Amino acid sequence: MKQILTIAGSDSGGGAGIQADIKAISANGGFAMSAITSVTAQNTVEVTEAFDLPLSLIEAQLDAVFTDFEVASVKTGMLSSSDIVNRVTKKLQEYTPKYIVVDPVMISKSKFSLLKEEAINSLKQELIPIATLITPNIHEAELLAQQEIRSIEDAEQAAKSIAKLGCKAVLVKGGHLEDEKATDVLYYQGDWTFFESEWVETKNTHGTGCTYSAAIATYLGQGKNLVEAIQSSKKYITGAIQHALDIGNGHGPTNHFFFMNSLK
Repeated sequence: MKQILTIAGSDSGGGAGIQADIKAISANGGFAMSAITSVTAQNTVEVTEAFDLPLSLIEAQLDAVFTDFEVASVKTGMLSSSDIVNRVTKKLQEYTPKYIVVDPVMISKSKFSLLKEEAINSLKQELIPIATLITPNIHEAELLAQQEIRSIEDAEQAAKSIAKLGCKAVLVKGGHLEDEKATDVLYYQGDWTFFESEWVETKNTHGTGCTYSAAIATYLGQGKNLVEAIQSSKKYITGAIQHALDIGNGHGPTNHFFFMNSLK
């Protein structure tokens, strides 16, 4: 079983962050390991508080994992400060995992900032250049590319612009675009690939970005090429949204183990 590492923040509500990543990695056949960067007080309605763990503890978690396990792939999520981005980047450069999927978590659905403004440049200058893939949603892509995105063509332009930061590939997720289908745009080696799915009418989409990127990292670690990994993950996240859980008073979480219903 391939061993997949997620480096991200903790969601006390269980729908996003480390908790979602561990579920997604496990659901797609990987062995999940984690390095927690921050602890958030969070539920389906809002994030009320966040606390960054000491840098020494973040580093110690990474050392503990990399010196004992064969890490096939890494996914990063919430890295809230420049210092955390810097330390995580240095550790990844030290241990050189084959695949690094960067989910540039910036803001929660309730508009709570999960990435300090000063950390955006650190993300762009330090972590993104060593990434295999970066998976911004529309709002994150707008910030990184410094442009508005209102169409698939805009998403293509933004992906190409973000790629100039040095990463190998960019996947701009179209979940916030008003288009006929939910279309994600991949820019890789000068080529475009589009991943489409039907829209799912639901408010229960908490943790979709975390889940999607963790699944991609898992499939890359298992040996699929980038397009195959995204295709498999797109199918998985679509099913998880279709069977989303209507729990809590806000945006409920996706159902990471929806396929297990057939085993009952």
